[in-house]
Amino acid sequence: MRPLFRCGPRTMAVPVLAAVLAAAAGCADVEGLRDDGDLGTVHAPQTLWKDIHPDPAAPGQEPGTAAVVPRLPKVPGLSMRGVDALAVVRADIKSATAQDGGTGRLVDPRAVQRLALCTQTVDGGPDCPVRPPVLRDVTGNGREELITAVDIDGRLSELRVYTVRDDGRIVRILARRGVLEGVEVAAEHLAVREPTSNPAMFSISDYVWDPAAGIMNLSQLTLDE
Repeated sequence: MRPLFRCGPRTMAVPVLAAVLAAAAGCADVEGLRDDGDLGTVHAPQTLWKDIHPDPAAPGQEPGTAAVVPRLPKVPGLSMRGVDALAVVRADIKSATAQDGGTGRLVDPRAVQRLALCTQTVDGGPDCPVRPPVLRDVTGNGREELITAVDIDGRLSELRVYTVRDDGRIVRILARRGVLEGVEVAAEHLAVREPTSNPAMFSISDYVWDPAAGIMNLSQLTLDE
């Protein structure tokens, strides 16, 4: 094992004496003791605005909660294949906007205006901000979920994930607003990659199905270079 102090080749034979001498007189060797200067003072964390707390969200006002999308027909065969993804997004955005009163709690207020650019064609036309739908099983029940997003301003987007309940109703199980640098699905995980204030770092939010809550819940948040 390497000695704690090393001032020269002879200190290997008498490590105890070398340690005493080194502590008392210092070492000239580059591997010995050296002064790193003032390392600063350690401060305890300070809580800011500890007496100010946000009001609790009203029932149904949490973006992460599951919500049945109204005014949609029940899905035959419980399969998202063949479902009009644009119609689902339109109904969901309209309902969420009415529910949050335009406050932006559930959906960006500009989303309705952006959706007005979509035509009645299958893909919504060239100006439609809704991303091509992706079908993947993220709940593990063997049925595919509908994953899409509404691009708001060229940077900010509204990510949406929908599933079909056993009664055929379409339910939103994830609503996520952010700068979608990347979205990945693997082994029933949905990971959202976003930039941070540090241009060399990205945050990765990993969502997994929570059968008790009936939603995609955030399970892990990490930073990546």
